[in-house]
Amino acid sequence: MDRSSEIREFLRTRRARITPEQAGLAPYGGARRVPGLRREEVAQLAGVSVDYYIRLERGRTRGVSETVLDAVARALRLDDTERAHLFDLTQPTPARARRKRPPAPQRVHPVLYRTLDSLGVPAVVQGRRTDVLAANRLAHALYTDFEARPRRERNFARFVFLDEAARTLYADWDQVAGDCLATLRLYAGRHPDDPQLTELIGELSLRSDTFRRMWADHDVVTHTSGTKRLHHPLVGDLTLDYVVLAVEGDPEQSLVVYTPEPASRSAEALDILASWTSTSTSTTRPHTSGQTHNPAG
Repeated sequence: MDRSSEIREFLRTRRARITPEQAGLAPYGGARRVPGLRREEVAQLAGVSVDYYIRLERGRTRGVSETVLDAVARALRLDDTERAHLFDLTQPTPARARRKRPPAPQRVHPVLYRTLDSLGVPAVVQGRRTDVLAANRLAHALYTDFEARPRRERNFARFVFLDEAARTLYADWDQVAGDCLATLRLYAGRHPDDPQLTELIGELSLRSDTFRRMWADHDVVTHTSGTKRLHHPLVGDLTLDYVVLAVEGDPEQSLVVYTPEPASRSAEALDILASWTSTSTSTTRPHTSGQTHNPAG
């Protein structure tokens, strides 16, 4: 991925969403040619010269200090995730990453497989690029049978944007799609030379107009918890809370667990789904995920 282009578009889209009034600047008389702040106004707010900020927005970040990046982040009102993304984009890519070798395959610890099997609620182990490394029986039944898919298709972004079933499954599909894409964008900032990521983004851009349009927004997000509303073809509507738990030993692996409110309609529906799938194979156990992509939810 072109790091300079990523920096330019990220900063451009961030300043486009802030008006001078929101930034505490005096209103500008007459029509404005650009939405949001001008580059000159960002430079003023950040306390740097206009030329310096223009060089930064053009991706010329060599020697840029953390102090300047912090000032720009404050001027653009970036949240913690956006600030971290800006720092990722502006840091030099390590020499080993520039060799463009695929990252080492991710492996799921046997204890984590046993944990998945022991849970009475849907749970997924998600890795790089929104790959699904493992999922328990109830997660397969809730979303789709990831294990039956070719290994490269076991990827949450592919499922959301390319599988028509996802559009009827998620009551808030636009929100889910945006969050999924923003998670991918955050990963891209940390791993711009991941060849499997480049392949995934290329495929999604080619096959999904929605992905291509949303990718241009340059949004980034980190989720540690939230709520999913689903309409399952067998058990109807469910509302499930989820929590994202870090996996020790691999910062790019996480355990995502979905739970209903106790004694709720969703809990009853999940119990029915569990009873219908009780004779199915339990947990996906791929040996690695480094060679191909994988889907989750």
